[in-house]
Amino acid sequence: MFKKGFTLIELLVVIAIIGLLATMVAASLKNPQAKSRDARRVADIKQIRSALELYFSDVNFYPTGTIATVAQNGTLGVSPRLMLSSTNGFNTSVAGATYMGKVPADPGVDSGYVYTYASTNGSTYTITFGLTGKTGSLTCGTYSATCCTASPAGITCT
Repeated sequence: MFKKGFTLIELLVVIAIIGLLATMVAASLKNPQAKSRDARRVADIKQIRSALELYFSDVNFYPTGTIATVAQNGTLGVSPRLMLSSTNGFNTSVAGATYMGKVPADPGVDSGYVYTYASTNGSTYTITFGLTGKTGSLTCGTYSATCCTASPAGITCT
């Protein structure tokens, strides 16, 4: 005469356990995603630095005012996508030798790669970007969009 099945309390306990497990899994996936974005940022910056060195070896200066927005600074990789070529520098079109078909954009939504030429004759530059944690030997003490700097001398973080 007894019906087989689960009581309401048993179903609520199972739903609560599944919810707790789902929350723990979601929280554990956040850290690998941040590490992946940081690794991508460092790889992008190394690629941009290599292209800039090729540009410098051919033209004898780094790109100057071609991506200027405010005080001769600009964010790389954002729409419209910029390219790097010997005649146009960073621009939406290429002319001469092409060093980068598409300058990569920051994989996150919280920062960007900001290129600044640091002298009037184009003899040096900086690219600022952010990391959320430790990537290789690079670590930002506290995350900010400008905690790391790339230049012809290398990449450093504070």
